[in-house]
Amino acid sequence: MNPNLTRLHSYPFEKLRNLFEGITPPADLKPIRLSIGEPQHATPGFIRQALADNLDGLATYPTTQGSDALRGAIAGWLQRRYGLPTIDAASQVLPVNGSREALFAFGQCVIDGRRPNAKVLCPNPFYQIYEGAAFLAGAEPVFLNNVPDNGFASDFDSIPDEVWRDVQLVFVCSPGNPTGRVLSQEEWQRLFDLSDQHDFVIAADECYSEIYFDDDARPIGALEAAHRLGRTDFRNVVMFSSLSKRSNVPGLRSGFVAGDARILKDFLRYRTYHGCAMSNTVQATSIAAWNDEAHVAENRRLYREKFALITPMLSACLEVELPDAGFYLWARTPLPDTEFARRLQAEYNVTVLPGSYLARESGGINPGAGFVRIALVADTAECVEAAERIVAFCQKL
Repeated sequence: MNPNLTRLHSYPFEKLRNLFEGITPPADLKPIRLSIGEPQHATPGFIRQALADNLDGLATYPTTQGSDALRGAIAGWLQRRYGLPTIDAASQVLPVNGSREALFAFGQCVIDGRRPNAKVLCPNPFYQIYEGAAFLAGAEPVFLNNVPDNGFASDFDSIPDEVWRDVQLVFVCSPGNPTGRVLSQEEWQRLFDLSDQHDFVIAADECYSEIYFDDDARPIGALEAAHRLGRTDFRNVVMFSSLSKRSNVPGLRSGFVAGDARILKDFLRYRTYHGCAMSNTVQATSIAAWNDEAHVAENRRLYREKFALITPMLSACLEVELPDAGFYLWARTPLPDTEFARRLQAEYNVTVLPGSYLARESGGINPGAGFVRIALVADTAECVEAAERIVAFCQKL
């Protein structure tokens, strides 16, 4: 077996199950799960219909590169969303089966684990796929703490040059999971400058990009930031996006990567062997989803309504603010985060995720410790009820 498999940590939800062992929540309170970032708004009817109308696609093998029509639909969305007139659907766009599998596979393609001291930079807290991709490719993850002292920003200049020299891949999540922070144009520019200097690849995870609270401050994307700087070849930059959160279809497993054509050419070759071509039925359904924005605006409206109601409720008893974007609240707890989560589950049957499970100790601290991630993915009434229970719990402490 690959010895690096032993380096993989238990997934956060496995840790959560262990934390809750022996708990019997109150039977008169229905369970409300705010721990997992699984969209629970209804899948739009036209997407369901598109899937049903294209079942004939199951009768043929799909190509790894995807259809011209799908790549064209994605390129069109990128042009409309980010103002990218130069995006080339043939060479700079590649469909993938959701951003999760693509992020992991990308690490295996980009990282040269034979090089001594190969490193991968990750935000901290982070999406655990980044760490797993680094380990399985034979690299060592380096964690960049996102802490409240600087608004959960990634201070790229805090990484010394001797570390940058060994970094081959940088994972960036913007809007961030779990903090919801969005990188600014200036932060992107600094990261591009460092990539030019040290020749590493940037993997920009942007799966939460379409859930935001201000139409005049939409999250900027990596390709958009590059284009503003005249980097129209998107050198060393690849973005990852998905329909899961945008269109409420997490089970469809449909997304894309886009960016540096040189890198995507090699990633396509890797994926041809990897055996992960998207079903023709899913491709046709995805075209319909990428071509429609009305359902995305309605999805945002639902999240805005929930956050407008619940953030003030929770801020009365927890240190929490409206994030830049995304559907998580990152709340500081008055108790250790694991104790807070366990007692909330035991006493009020509300499940939240301890922040320490989403981070690693780095620089002497676990930057997720003392926080919980609250995913406002259920319907408004259920989220309000959960917030009321959390408030009642906090008032008892």
